[in-house]
Amino acid sequence: MRTAYRVETVRAAEAALMARLPEGALMQRAAAGLAAACCSLLGKGRVYGARAVLLVGSGDNGGDALYAGARLARRGAGVTAVLLGERAHEGGLAALRAAGGRVVDSAHDDPFEPLAAADLVLDGITGIGGRGGLRPDAVPVARAARGSDAVVVAVDLPSGVDADTGEVAGEALRADVTVTFGAYKPGLLVDPARSYAGALRLVDIGLGGELPGVADLEALQHQDVARLLPVPGAESDKYRRGVLGVVAGSARYPGAAVLAVEGALRGGAGAVRYVGPAADAVIAAHPETLVHPGPPDRAGRVQAWVVGPGLGDEPGVAEVLASDVPVLVDADGLRGLDPSLVRARSAPTVLTPHAGEAAALLGATRDEVEAGRLAAVRELAARFGATVLLKGSTTLVCGPGTETAAGGAVRVNPTGTGWLATAGSGDVLSGLAGSLLAAGLRPVDAASCAAYLHGLAARRASGGGPVTAGEVAGALGGAWRDVTDGL
Repeated sequence: MRTAYRVETVRAAEAALMARLPEGALMQRAAAGLAAACCSLLGKGRVYGARAVLLVGSGDNGGDALYAGARLARRGAGVTAVLLGERAHEGGLAALRAAGGRVVDSAHDDPFEPLAAADLVLDGITGIGGRGGLRPDAVPVARAARGSDAVVVAVDLPSGVDADTGEVAGEALRADVTVTFGAYKPGLLVDPARSYAGALRLVDIGLGGELPGVADLEALQHQDVARLLPVPGAESDKYRRGVLGVVAGSARYPGAAVLAVEGALRGGAGAVRYVGPAADAVIAAHPETLVHPGPPDRAGRVQAWVVGPGLGDEPGVAEVLASDVPVLVDADGLRGLDPSLVRARSAPTVLTPHAGEAAALLGATRDEVEAGRLAAVRELAARFGATVLLKGSTTLVCGPGTETAAGGAVRVNPTGTGWLATAGSGDVLSGLAGSLLAAGLRPVDAASCAAYLHGLAARRASGGGPVTAGEVAGALGGAWRDVTDGL
């Protein structure tokens, strides 16, 4: 599992470790890892004679860049440090000069000349404590670096992004690679900042023993999902595997019901009970579905409900929320949803909004939600007392107690593709997550495993090109096998 920690947590861990190490040892570890990453990016045999430019601010990551530059210079690279802050790390400057590096002060010299011929640029302008985007005087240099042919490597974090929230409040320098130290920071995993980070490389500087057991953010990997997914035994029947009720679809949107039911069936549900006006379309596509005219409380035994996809103005949301089993609310079911109604439930609730739906629930704008996805998902979970899966470029899952250490980390989904932004894909996700709820998974696990498999299936089905929601649903079995292979 990939974990991320807030700045204050990382700094506390660094302070505890530095108290036991010789002065400067931690920075040297970071610089050594950074230099090694730069050498691998330049390629075997290409460090000697390569041209590297260091963009150096006033913070410690400027010192990391300088010490790494000194290591590159000792291996034969031509290294120029462009000083952009009011001061620079004295020890790092001395080390670079001693190794034959060149220093350019942007206040007095031309900072653009070395960038024109650079093979590699190290972004050490601002560190993990930076807020509010780049300072105006650094913007032209950052733009020149990004406009060059050089590989841009961010030192710990791309300058101009918020390490804790993933927000980008001003101009930031987009990296090809980010080399981060000790632990991932939330901003490296959450958009919009994630899109500035490029490929991520983590350098172990020995913080593991100093970091708390509960991270601020976590991303599941194959083995994590495999351990959570239900596996039927020889004694299993449809009720042991989980029966999911689906209230979805309308005369205008019958396909939403079909896709939600398919997501549930391909997600391992023992059976699916469908309630709604799209029964003919559902049975035509999936004859194994158990259909009922409604109301939901008369449809028969279920272990969980999904309500909302394509529902339009059809009834059903209040009736389903009155049940005593887990409920997932999506799409039209989220319109005007009353937080008190959700908080009063005795069983868990999962909400799966996209940014526009989240904005309506929060009384915010879509742009505000997209700019502060981490804050939005936490606020929704706290306001509704529910697990929230916020769909989007980085899908986030937050439990109702996740804002406290006892609640666990917010989960960020690492799978998916931009081609997944297609009509009906959310309906498939709802059915899939609902099937995992019916199988008995905790709401946070059901939501995060569903997002993971859904994104993986989209990659398989897409192959780098357009994909339909039905094709994503059809690829779920292969994604499931990919995850569980070898267990």
